[in-house]
Amino acid sequence: MNQDIRLFGAIAVRPAVLALISQFETATGFTVAVKWELNPTVKKQIEAGEPFDLVIINPNLVQDLTALGKVKAGSQVAFGRIAMGVAAKAGSQPLNIGSVEAFEHALKSARSIAYASEGTSGGYFSGLLERLGIADEVKPKLVAVPGGQTAPAVGRGEAELGVVPVTSILAAAPQVMLVGQFPAELQSYVDFAIGISADTTDAEAAKQLSDFLASTAVDDILAAKGVERPNPSQTRSKQSRHVAVK
Repeated sequence: MNQDIRLFGAIAVRPAVLALISQFETATGFTVAVKWELNPTVKKQIEAGEPFDLVIINPNLVQDLTALGKVKAGSQVAFGRIAMGVAAKAGSQPLNIGSVEAFEHALKSARSIAYASEGTSGGYFSGLLERLGIADEVKPKLVAVPGGQTAPAVGRGEAELGVVPVTSILAAAPQVMLVGQFPAELQSYVDFAIGISADTTDAEAAKQLSDFLASTAVDDILAAKGVERPNPSQTRSKQSRHVAVK
């Protein structure tokens, strides 16, 4: 009898959110219809009129949609953050990326490196190569992969390594393994926030789903999928950390 709650989210949060949907549906009796795209694509499609009840994308994009009247003012809440990681095909030799030097060496030694060419993580990685001063050496090895397929491409042998949020790497198991997260000095967490549509057909249902996804009750499940729930001060300090240009 209830209409589906339309959840539109970024591909990076898909593995974590899908692990929670059935629990929410069982507890509430609602059903959730999901759609996933890269962060910028989610924003563009909503701007173009894509109907939704709840959105999960980068906080700044939620703010932009709020300013445009697409997201209800005051509805934005933090969802969590996801670390950047390196993927390799399952069974590959262990690889040390624990320091900046080891990370650089791994990138320069790899035959090919897949990355999300149009996503938030891909933009960060491209900029990081420039700051490290290894762009000229590494960029010829890069394999641009479309939305959500970076880690699976590594599993299929289309690239030796992949650089993508850890949620996507963990979700691609058992064909893919997480080599490790970026070294602390280079880490850039991709933050996500939840917003409720200004034109939702069931504001109460959307609010229930938002509250559930943001609740501490699901922290352990999210952590197992690669989503961290840091305090705000930690998020700001981590995001502002950059390596010096060589």
